[in-house]
Amino acid sequence: MLTIFSAAKRCSSKQKNMSHLLHDDIAILLRSPRLPGRLNSPQTAALLGFQPHDIPVLVAKKLLRPLGKPVPQAPKFFAAPEIEKLATDPVWLGKAAQAMCDHWKGKNESRKEFSLDPESVTTN
Repeated sequence: MLTIFSAAKRCSSKQKNMSHLLHDDIAILLRSPRLPGRLNSPQTAALLGFQPHDIPVLVAKKLLRPLGKPVPQAPKFFAAPEIEKLATDPVWLGKAAQAMCDHWKGKNESRKEFSLDPESVTTN
């Protein structure tokens, strides 16, 4: 029997965290007639068309609001009806896409600042 959280489809037995879904689990979620009430980060990312590592950035930019008041390192859950609404809002999707572009642009620029110029490095 296939379920969204099928333990047999986990990457390894060490990954007991429910947020680690495989592609088959995401496909099952997307085909399901009814979503669960709360979604974890990978499920939210799949429904919105983002990657799971993009969700913390969207939360930090206040474009996504997790359920409750989770501590910073806790897993975040999101209300399925709100996520479905955001997934069909082109204005929100544009803001989220721009936020991701800005985020990666900033990370790439800061990485360039710390890289060393090969000509300026002298060896003894």
